[in-house]
Amino acid sequence: MISDRRRFLGAAAGAIVTTGATVQHLLPKYKINYRRPRSMVAVLNCEGYSEEIEGLLLDGLKLFPIDARGKFVLLKPNLVEDLPGPVNTNPILLGAAARCFLRLGASRVVIGEGPGHQRDTELVVHAAGLEPVLREPRIEFVDLNRDELRKVRLKADYSGLREFWLPQTALAADIVVSMPKVKTHHWAGVTLSLKNMFGIVPGMKYGWPKNLLHWSGIHESVLDICATVPVHFVIADGITAMEGNGPLQGNPRELGKLVLANDPVAADATCVRLMGFDPVAVKHLQIAGDFLGNLDERAIEMLAERVSVTARPFAVLPEFSYLIHKSR
Repeated sequence: MISDRRRFLGAAAGAIVTTGATVQHLLPKYKINYRRPRSMVAVLNCEGYSEEIEGLLLDGLKLFPIDARGKFVLLKPNLVEDLPGPVNTNPILLGAAARCFLRLGASRVVIGEGPGHQRDTELVVHAAGLEPVLREPRIEFVDLNRDELRKVRLKADYSGLREFWLPQTALAADIVVSMPKVKTHHWAGVTLSLKNMFGIVPGMKYGWPKNLLHWSGIHESVLDICATVPVHFVIADGITAMEGNGPLQGNPRELGKLVLANDPVAADATCVRLMGFDPVAVKHLQIAGDFLGNLDERAIEMLAERVSVTARPFAVLPEFSYLIHKSR
């Protein structure tokens, strides 16, 4: 009888431990929830990079209830390497965005980036053709790889890192605008507004190409970063995008679109659909739909052009063929 009682107690203890582990596994890993009842997205037709972009962009921004008056606006482009082709966010679009937010009453506009590959940020700025924009009045640039840092607790726990040293510029901004180049990615599948936020993590602290984030999981790190420094608005450069072996060695793909949104998840889901992919197949995007924004088309209000079926899905490396929408 004693041995039976011991077996019973041991089994009960094991059940408690197992149940506790299961409950812990099922608990959400985020401490905040940025999802709104409905998100707003505008897909704008834009065939090339010209001075006309500023007027188009300003009209697009006015579709949204943006209040930039007296605000500090951080524009976070994708400036990653001094390479030819559609590697970086186009400087004409960046300059237009900076001027638009100033026209909307922003008190300060900063273009901030911490390139993930090239340690020489000035070289990337020069190669990206951004220097003429930075000579304009009231448009600043901050190298986020070398900015003053502050240690912050992460508001999600997917990477297991618990805390980051982050640039003061990113933490102080009232409005963070992610301005990615629409590209495929040889590790993450796609790189859009959420993945673009890798660039706020300082290379001087975490290495190149942000080694600690890669070791801790790209998708997981994306979720933790965007939970902690939320993206308030997206202007995605899909005029000339990149397909194939992105984000550096892919081929140009003329998409002719700008994607604007007040929700980074809705923005990325829209871009992924324009690329001919299934948003649910992108790991960090699927999870982000639980707390960072809206993934479901039914919760996304299209303000301008609706997403049309891409005639040919973007080319991807063979290991990412699962991204292509199953209806094709």
